Amino acid sequence: MLAVYLVISALLIGLDQWVKYLTVANIQLGETKEFLPGFLSFTNIRNTGAAWSLLEGKMWFFYIITVIVVAVVLYILVKNIHGSKWFTIGLSLILAGAIGNFIDRLRLGYVVDMFQTEFINFPIFNVADTVLVIGVACIFIYLILEEKAAKDGKDGTN
Repeated sequence: MLAVYLVISALLIGLDQWVKYLTVANIQLGETKEFLPGFLSFTNIRNTGAAWSLLEGKMWFFYIITVIVVAVVLYILVKNIHGSKWFTIGLSLILAGAIGNFIDRLRLGYVVDMFQTEFINFPIFNVADTVLVIGVACIFIYLILEEKAAKDGKDGTN
């Protein structure tokens, strides 16, 4: 079953890189193209930090953190420490998001971001960011289910 989750991670990494390629090929740096009026636009930007430009230019920090996160996630996935589908899906998504942005940082020295919400003031983001956030949400769901199961006296690992 681990292979399925790793294939999903690989496909999401591929999707992330493909969307970034299309963005760079079709939208000039700094240009915005409306996609869903009032909701979502595409803007080609280079991000050398994290959301809201936190730690801008601190590439070595991102390299080190990403290597640690990927190593820990792969260890947990291979050892199947938890046994929960929510947890495994969450880790697989975190893996895909971390590697997707890591590829950009290694190859380009920055991350290509493109999705800009128009209905809320939010940082411009990409597929890898989205996948990573969804992965964290899956792990929170797992933790909530575990807490509920512990209170109910049941095993909530699946």
